[in-house]
Amino acid sequence: MHTRITKAVIPAAGLGTRFLPATKATPKEMLPVVDKPAIQYVVEEAASAGLDDVLMITGRNKRALEDHFDRNYELESALQKKGDAARLTKVQESSDLATMHYVRQGDPKGLGHAVLCAAPHVGDEPFAVLLGDDLIDPRDPLLARMVEVQEQHGGSVVALMEVDPAQIHLYGCAAVEATEDGDVVQVTDLVEKPDAADAPSHYAVIGRYVLDPAVFGVLRRTEPGRGGEIQLTDALQQLAADEKIGGPVHGVVFKGRRYDTGDRGDYLRAIVQLACEREDLGPDFRVWLRRYVTEQCPV
Repeated sequence: MHTRITKAVIPAAGLGTRFLPATKATPKEMLPVVDKPAIQYVVEEAASAGLDDVLMITGRNKRALEDHFDRNYELESALQKKGDAARLTKVQESSDLATMHYVRQGDPKGLGHAVLCAAPHVGDEPFAVLLGDDLIDPRDPLLARMVEVQEQHGGSVVALMEVDPAQIHLYGCAAVEATEDGDVVQVTDLVEKPDAADAPSHYAVIGRYVLDPAVFGVLRRTEPGRGGEIQLTDALQQLAADEKIGGPVHGVVFKGRRYDTGDRGDYLRAIVQLACEREDLGPDFRVWLRRYVTEQCPV
């Protein structure tokens, strides 16, 4: 029997420099993807997987994140007086998703350090980590599957996706062994952003983790790695090398729909993809997009 997972940690302390000047005063997590900020998609995913206790790791100039998931009584009252029930419901959705908590990272020492900031809140329980740059389509319940695998095997679970070898240097990369489950592998080693020639596989670690609390002890001993930061990948590599520390490390191989909002081009593509699939926007938007591409963007 394993402890039921109820807590999710969302690191959101980054400066968002790739989106300047838009992120000079606005957190990158609050940039809209169609008509919702990117961070709301992530919290919705956690809540859908049954993780209704969410800790957000923030930094300076991130107050808008707290405001978004709080009640706005003045706005709600104005919408109620106007009889705008549809928009009122949308406004209230964000504050009703989960029980939200916040802690500041302080010094930007890397993802591993951000996760370590969650230790007092998480305690001695397994927990999930969701990165805001990766949006997972709700029709592909990756996180729920990862929670299921962790409850079955214990230890930690990472999300893996097969990528083009030319792109592997952008990700953490996992060496894996097959298991009886077709979508589950055992992770035997991890390398942070390897050159293609040195990569142990084509499996990249994407922004979803379900972690054993033993990771906190490892992170406290982990020296700064690539980029001078404390890397979560380095801590997971130690867990994968020695199951006695915190159980095995498994990977769920994801083949579903993922929207990368980590850079400007991928962010724009994510908006177009999601807008095209919306019932309220898609039909008209697809007609316009097809005409625009045909008439204004000839090959």
